[in-house]
Amino acid sequence: MKMPIVAIIGLPNVGKSTLFNRIVGSRKAIVHDEPGVTRDRHYSTADWNGKNFVLIDTGGYIPESKNEIELAMREQCVIAIEEADLILYVVDALQENSIFESVLTNQLRKTEKPIILVVNKVDDKSKEGLINDFYKIGFKNVIPISALGGRNIGDFLDSIINLLPKNEAVEEQIKSIKLAVIGKPNVGKSSFVNTLIGKKRTIVSSIPGTTRDSINTNFIFNSQQLTLIDTAGLVKRKRLKSSVEFYSTLRTIRSIEECDVAIIIFDATEELEKQNLQIVSMAAEQRKGIIIAVNKWDLIEKDTHTSLEFEKSLRKRLRFYNHIPIIFISALKNLRIQKAIQLSIDVYNESNKRVSTSQLNSKLIADIQRNPPSTKSGRDVKLNYVTQTKVAHPLFVFFANEPQMISDNYKNFLENRIRHHFGFDGVQIALLFKKKRKD
Repeated sequence: MKMPIVAIIGLPNVGKSTLFNRIVGSRKAIVHDEPGVTRDRHYSTADWNGKNFVLIDTGGYIPESKNEIELAMREQCVIAIEEADLILYVVDALQENSIFESVLTNQLRKTEKPIILVVNKVDDKSKEGLINDFYKIGFKNVIPISALGGRNIGDFLDSIINLLPKNEAVEEQIKSIKLAVIGKPNVGKSSFVNTLIGKKRTIVSSIPGTTRDSINTNFIFNSQQLTLIDTAGLVKRKRLKSSVEFYSTLRTIRSIEECDVAIIIFDATEELEKQNLQIVSMAAEQRKGIIIAVNKWDLIEKDTHTSLEFEKSLRKRLRFYNHIPIIFISALKNLRIQKAIQLSIDVYNESNKRVSTSQLNSKLIADIQRNPPSTKSGRDVKLNYVTQTKVAHPLFVFFANEPQMISDNYKNFLENRIRHHFGFDGVQIALLFKKKRKD
């Protein structure tokens, strides 16, 4: 199920980025008194009482401006309004007169989307009287807050959750594994899809950014029902100057959330950039299965060690994601395309694998005894028992006498031993440490 999208909309300098940071719990957006600081869009997954949603921080809506950047900011606000499941219209408590007949207010009055009029900068009780006039604007849900001080944020978040669409799980008669093809623009994602399907399901062009939306294609591979999602190319945030790129990025994020396995396409002819690793990290943070397909391998001059050297260099850069399978392909020459799909199915199956408790303890307790955890305090830390409690997003629970004293390095050691014994290639696994109950 897709996470709902909540868009923060408003005029410049009303506190949108401060509110974004308050909701997601960190200073992810730049906050400054100068209007228009937020130009690139910011996205983050937020959670309140177990309900997840995608939060978008938009730039200030400046009506009728002819400035190129301000025009792009305005277009992106319009797209965010169209894509959002809920709109947070942020206004300044001291500026009610400028809100009543603003172009943005009139535009929002026409939408059928649920809207919360967020009256910001109500820092204490003495300012609560300021919100009375805002009810006259015509929006049903009006909430006073202080984004900077955190006042009334809990009730405000409750209101967001109550207005979000209620997702009802629909049981599929035939399970289709969803594969998202993602990567930088112009790395060959659409060519990959076209070669696999055997027809031009999507437009292929040498111009980056041709694919503006996500296109789903259903097909059968070795008796397995698959849904292939050809996504728009991910671009660097600082390049999001056009509404097309903004729209593409928003849809790509949704595609990652929707998929079971992400096929991340790298270009063998280009230097590995930080952005490539950020794409891997984005999919990993969503706990998706991942494979890396290095495309355009037919254009690389090779000797017997080329692929080994390339993979060695790539794995050095991947660091924490060394468990991700890497395959070298050519979409143009139909080189190892079907193997890439089979590899994706294998990763999906790995993510749904359950290891019995007896197998886990037989292998891991022996590893722990050979290499026990140590602490700076000198106190003995004992790990007594481990069990797997979840599949799809595999979770392994360890019981210990002092779980809070287990270091990150030792947790990495345990994850590596799980992978050594039981695989889980391309799968993001999680470890949880609990206090051992006393008998």
